[in-house]
Amino acid sequence: MTRLTRRDSLAFFTPFSKSPEEDGANQGQTRRWAKTPSREMIRQRYFPNLLLTTQENKKVYFYDDLIKGKVVLINFMFTSCDRICPKTTQNLGKVQHLLGKRVGREIFMYSFTLDPGHDTPEVLREYAKLHHVGAGWQFLTGSVGDMETLRRRLGFVDPDPALDKDKESHIGNVRYGNEPRQLWGACPGMSKPEFIVESLSWVEWRKGEKRG
Repeated sequence: MTRLTRRDSLAFFTPFSKSPEEDGANQGQTRRWAKTPSREMIRQRYFPNLLLTTQENKKVYFYDDLIKGKVVLINFMFTSCDRICPKTTQNLGKVQHLLGKRVGREIFMYSFTLDPGHDTPEVLREYAKLHHVGAGWQFLTGSVGDMETLRRRLGFVDPDPALDKDKESHIGNVRYGNEPRQLWGACPGMSKPEFIVESLSWVEWRKGEKRG
């Protein structure tokens, strides 16, 4: 696998991708955006505060509870996938092992389902157990419409419309970011675990930096 440089991986999802419809609608809002702080602008455009449910059947809001003020690692998957999903989940398990107790304290891992009709909290909980997922890594579901909105807002979209409709061919990337610092990047989910951990270090907190 070709190794991504720091510049390549950060540029891949910076800025977040958007659909032509969103791009056209946003053109008319230039004046309003110019008066909006950059962090708030990113929140409004890319982080809808949707109500989701974790594998432990806990209700959480996407922005307020999962993203705001945090360093995060995000991917999309579905439990019945027999191609890239189980491999990526296993690889991210190695990432969690390398990060150790930092997961759930300094870094938060989230896997969002592409098949909310099937992936109930109970199904996600069993999937997490199957892959020996530790604390600090949550699997989440929601309504069909909300999960599709989230997928598109976060840029997990294939430029080929036909492939984009086929969840079996979904993009196997992971996105990582520091919400307060507005630093975001992405890399293949099957990158070496050490590289994913290194990538996270590029967006983490500087020594003495205030969080919030």
